Amino acid sequence: MILINEARSGKGRFMEKVNVQKIIDIVGENNVKSDPGELLVYGADSSVHEAPAWIVVRPENARQVQAIVKYANAGKIPVVTRGSGSGMSGQAVPVKGGIVLDMKRMNRILEINLPDVYCRVEAGVVDDDLNRALKPYGMFYPVAPASSRVATIGGEIANNASGVRSVKYGAVRDSVLGMKVVMANGDLVDLGCLTRVEASGYQLDRLMVGSEGTLGIIVEATLKFQPLPKFRCMGVANFDKLEQAGDAIAEIMESGCQPSLLELMDNVAITAVNKTMDMGLPDVEAILMFEADGMVKEAVDFEIEKMKAVCEKHEGSGIELSYDAKERTRLFAGRKKLFPALSMYKELLACTSLADDMAVPYSKMAETARKIHDIAKKNHVIMTAYGHCGSGCMHTKILMEPNRQDQWEDARNAVAELYEYVNSVGGTTSAEHGIGLSKAPAFKIEKAASLPYMHAIKKALDPNNILNPGKLQDAPDDWVKATRLRYQVN
Repeated sequence: MILINEARSGKGRFMEKVNVQKIIDIVGENNVKSDPGELLVYGADSSVHEAPAWIVVRPENARQVQAIVKYANAGKIPVVTRGSGSGMSGQAVPVKGGIVLDMKRMNRILEINLPDVYCRVEAGVVDDDLNRALKPYGMFYPVAPASSRVATIGGEIANNASGVRSVKYGAVRDSVLGMKVVMANGDLVDLGCLTRVEASGYQLDRLMVGSEGTLGIIVEATLKFQPLPKFRCMGVANFDKLEQAGDAIAEIMESGCQPSLLELMDNVAITAVNKTMDMGLPDVEAILMFEADGMVKEAVDFEIEKMKAVCEKHEGSGIELSYDAKERTRLFAGRKKLFPALSMYKELLACTSLADDMAVPYSKMAETARKIHDIAKKNHVIMTAYGHCGSGCMHTKILMEPNRQDQWEDARNAVAELYEYVNSVGGTTSAEHGIGLSKAPAFKIEKAASLPYMHAIKKALDPNNILNPGKLQDAPDDWVKATRLRYQVN
């Protein structure tokens, strides 16, 4: 046994041992990383959390994943599966240490089947790469998270990711037909089927979607794709009051319209984008972006005019419409680059992903947007309201001074208060970014009645608790103390 790492966790000093040669024999020396600098990188994702990995392993195929998992299970060594690390809640942070399984080498597109309208891909395939491969066939994979240029299919499935087009095309769960999964004992199992409907027993493939790597390791996925629309038209409307934009969102969805995109930006977001990108957006409380797509222009015209009329009814002004691809890119540029722009909102403030992707009923969108700002003011932080409002998803980021401990307490209070409100109106903790560590306390409150059943499922599929331990129902109750906060300077 060869010593790998000595690290500090929330429970004090500990030392763990892994047989490095055994791992090297499985994947080769070039695909094992134990340098302290590399371990530091792999100990964090795009969240505020970080915790030390013991070793990083880069498998090339399912057989290697099986061998690694069998070894880990025998020694009760944690295994944390990782794609590109773009998760914003701490799902890929090895809070219990162990092996970080980097899946990016498994990046082959195995099949594009046009007659049956599906493709088979390995877990490390990047979203945008898949769409580049589908485009010559006139098809696309519609999930489209903001991180699509780096996000891997395995990670998207593990978190049930979605994006700007989820209002029409749904989340990952709506595109998955089946998958191959390595279970905790090393077995490789096929789940799902190649058909659009299935009524055969427990649909375990559905269980894996959104499980955040706690029940199995996805090594291959079968996904359905969609024809690329021949026509797309985007519109933008400005609103002097958040409530007006919120009411327009609710009426658009109530009206029977089928937008392919429906996005909100509040004044904090507008200010950040103007400061960073010099876009010259109007100084209003809210901007609403809406889009229709389809194969028949007249149908797209009908949808876009109907949404425009709803915006005008709720005092939307300065409305622009465009079918032109370059013009649509210009109209959407501020929303596309909003997350990095928020870090430039004000000197000394960092943009943190905490309570960042709750969902609420359409009728509560306006109230939720206002509530976000009221809670921020009460707790001495700045918060923004934006997101995929056509799916009921309200994004927010907390802008705070990360070197001030009192600001972390302010953030903790703001997060708790916001999720208490979301729960009270029938909303949900996460619409697309998953739970990880940051949202665990709110998740446990929301799912209190089902937590015992989640524990039972976890115990049945992973009796030695090696797969991403310390997440979902087993995640720490205090996200501030769960790990080192990497935005903090000690």
